[in-house]
Amino acid sequence: MIDEFAKDNLHGRLRRDRKALLWKLDGLSEYDARRPLTATGTNLLGLVKHVATVEARYFGEVFDRPSPEPLPRWQDSDGSDLWATEDETRDQIIDFYRRTWEHSDATINALPLDARGHVPWWPEPYTNTNLFAIMVHVLGESNRHAGHADILREGLDGRTGVRPEHEQQINEEARAAYCAKIEQAARSAAPIKA
Repeated sequence: MIDEFAKDNLHGRLRRDRKALLWKLDGLSEYDARRPLTATGTNLLGLVKHVATVEARYFGEVFDRPSPEPLPRWQDSDGSDLWATEDETRDQIIDFYRRTWEHSDATINALPLDARGHVPWWPEPYTNTNLFAIMVHVLGESNRHAGHADILREGLDGRTGVRPEHEQQINEEARAAYCAKIEQAARSAAPIKA
């Protein structure tokens, strides 16, 4: 009974984070969805593509249930899952992510939490694992990248939140006052040297 509760809880949170990540693309231009927003090139559409690839590998290869999506061999990973090429459309990447959800959900639904899996890209002695550990791992990855997307989207247009129904109207004056208060606390704690 506890296994089903744990599995349902983890799966529900994974579904929540998937939707939150996709929501971060809503209303953005093609350029803003794709452009590098950090010094390392992190971008919103690339985060979606990356999380889709991660999920496809972990709920596919690890349990000998290969994803129906074409994936390069994990040994050949070159970072191309972190950004969208000019030939890839936003819809193609989102559809890839949604099809990956279907395959992942089928794996999660078909296997018990203690189902054995093998992660060849993890170091020994950790390569042998189970569905529970993979669900926790993928949930952590999804949550982490949804958090990255939160910050990137806030930097683009100030929008924040996990779901559209919880989004609040942006109050620029209140935000500026709040940031000024934090800036003052930071300056007081560590005076800037001339």
